[in-house]
Amino acid sequence: MTTGLEKSNKARLHFDIYAILEGSQELYLGHEVQVNVNMVEIVKLSTRDGQSLEKCYISPTKRRGVERRCLIWAPHKSGELLGDKQKCGIPATCAKTECPICSTFGGLITEKSKARTLIGRVTHGGGVAIQNIDPEEKQRAMHPSRLATPKDGKEKHTPTPFKRQYNQPGILYPVSNHALSITDQDFATVAYAFLDALPRIGSGNPKGVAIAENQENNQPLLVVDRYLVPRGKRPVISPSVTDPQTAVSDFVRLSQIPEHAQENHVELNHFERWIGDTALTKLQDYSSMFVDNILQK
Repeated sequence: MTTGLEKSNKARLHFDIYAILEGSQELYLGHEVQVNVNMVEIVKLSTRDGQSLEKCYISPTKRRGVERRCLIWAPHKSGELLGDKQKCGIPATCAKTECPICSTFGGLITEKSKARTLIGRVTHGGGVAIQNIDPEEKQRAMHPSRLATPKDGKEKHTPTPFKRQYNQPGILYPVSNHALSITDQDFATVAYAFLDALPRIGSGNPKGVAIAENQENNQPLLVVDRYLVPRGKRPVISPSVTDPQTAVSDFVRLSQIPEHAQENHVELNHFERWIGDTALTKLQDYSSMFVDNILQK
């Protein structure tokens, strides 16, 4: 089975983004509804020392969906949104290799006459909270299903109290994005989606997370790799960790390349790594490439 991708005249490489995100406010990340309670998503795990924990969770699939929507709703120079210009949306993806959205995130057409699958080359990982903090329930004034007044007008429009769970402010979430065999221009799409999605993560309101900072040097906890040969260690935090400072220390330690411990940009044979502010600048440069070559084209 072939990939269906055309031959590229640009070099294809692998790219990784590693970050620790911080919720600056309470977040509702919808999972399921029980009796009059909107539940957030949590994961259960057993730690290395035998503890059983439940942690809040930003699902990789939820992040992926927000990032795709950021691309679909990106403003094109023509006055259209990028998704409208490409005739690509959710769930009606175009699955065309020339589409900057589907060529990286993948696409699916289920109609028999046009059936087509384009496998995405961007995967998302992580999202398990560091701190072992239970979600908090808060009462809200009206359940969404009661927003509409009955058509006959006989029944009074009575607000129905309901409860919703929220992830508490200040929780840290280690996350990662991995891009397989893509060009620099393709990664520009990934970088734009990653950065643009940060203030939009969450179900309902409020929304938004930020890249957490290392308080010792005020550097963002962010790493970007561009490579053919994987080198160094991957700054992935164990779900067993429950102490924020331990998580930050582990992330910083794993980010460092031996013999280049004080450098925020390391270039080896077939491998480059950017760390902290240097990594953020690199992602912003790639995002500008996406705007210049796709949105302003």
